[in-house]
Amino acid sequence: MGIETYIDYLKNYDGPDVTFMEVCGSHTAAIAKSGITKVISPKIHLVSGPGCPVCVSPSGYVDRLIALARQPETTVCTFGDLLRIPGTSESLNEAKGSGASVEMVYSPMDVIALAKEHPDQTYVFGAVGFETTVPVYTVLMEQVESEGITNIQVLTALKVMPPVIRWLCDNGARIDGFIAPGHVSVISGSKHFEALSREYGIPFAVTGFSPKELVVGIYGLLRMWEQRQKLLAEGESLTKNFYPSVVTHDGNVIAQAKVEKYFEPGPAVWRGMGEIADSGLYLRKEYAALDAGSRGLDEDHKINKACRCDQVLMGKITSEECPLFGKVCSPLTPQGACMVSSEGSCYQRFLNR
Repeated sequence: MGIETYIDYLKNYDGPDVTFMEVCGSHTAAIAKSGITKVISPKIHLVSGPGCPVCVSPSGYVDRLIALARQPETTVCTFGDLLRIPGTSESLNEAKGSGASVEMVYSPMDVIALAKEHPDQTYVFGAVGFETTVPVYTVLMEQVESEGITNIQVLTALKVMPPVIRWLCDNGARIDGFIAPGHVSVISGSKHFEALSREYGIPFAVTGFSPKELVVGIYGLLRMWEQRQKLLAEGESLTKNFYPSVVTHDGNVIAQAKVEKYFEPGPAVWRGMGEIADSGLYLRKEYAALDAGSRGLDEDHKINKACRCDQVLMGKITSEECPLFGKVCSPLTPQGACMVSSEGSCYQRFLNR
C-alpha cells in the first residue's frame, strides 16, 4: 500500500470517535508541524501526553537546583529549556538574574571541561529525561569515575514511560491507543510496551517522526484498534513496530546494561500528577557521592493557580481549553511547564495555531 492509501483511509474514517495519545515530546512537535490533524478524519483525536521531560519535572526539582546555585562555589549547569521552567516562586533564569550561579550547556559532557578548568568550583548538572537520554548520563558517570573528577555532581529528574502510561490508564485518561515514543523505543525496544497492551487491551504503535512515518503509525494504530478483539482472541500482540529502521524488539541491550549499572528505579513525582511508583531512576548507592540530593523532591503550588498543565499532560483537555492559553500564557510569558519547552504541547499549539 502506498502512503496515499493510508492517508485516504484516515481521512475517510467514519467509525466511532477514537483518541490516540502520543507520549513523546518530539512526536508532539512533529505532529503539530506536519499538519496531520488537518487531513485525517475529525473522528480521530490526537492528544499530547506526559512526554516532555521538562514539562513533567516537579517544581521542587527546580527549587533544589536554585538552592544549589545559590551555594558558595557551586554552579548549576543544564539545558536551555530547563532554565525557564517555573519553580515554586521563580525559574533558574530569574534566579540567575539575582545572583545565582547558573550556566546553560549543550551537552552533559560540557561540564567535564568546566570542572577541569575550575577545580575549586562544584558543578551540578541538572539531568532530566526519559529512557532516551539516560545512557548519555552514564557516559558522564564513566568519565567522572575513570578520571577521578571530584567536583561534579548530578541532580536527576529521570523518568521511565511504562509506569506513567499505567497511571494514566488507571486514573481516568480515556485513551484508545498510544503512539509509542520512537526515541525511547530505540533504547528499550518495542517490547517495552507489550505488557501494557496486554493488560489494558490497548494498542501501541512505535513510529518515527517524519510525516510519512507518522501517517503509517497512526494508520497501524487505528487498524489495531478496529481489530483488537480479534487480535487478542488470536493471541496476537497489540504492540507493533512501524519504525524498524532504528527500533528492534529488544532495543539497545548495551545501553540498557550501562543504565542498570549506575541507576535503579524508585518513586518519582510528575508535575501535575503526583508520585508514581517505580517511574524514576536514581543513582545507585555505590555512586551516592555524585548525587546532589535527587530523591524526595516534591511538587509545590503552581505559580498561576489557573494553569491547567496537569490536565493537558493527562490528555483530559486540549491546550486551547486552558483559560490562560494565548492570553497571559505564551512562549514569552509561560505560566506553566507545557508552554516552556519546544516539546511542550502548549508551546507547539501556540506556534502552529
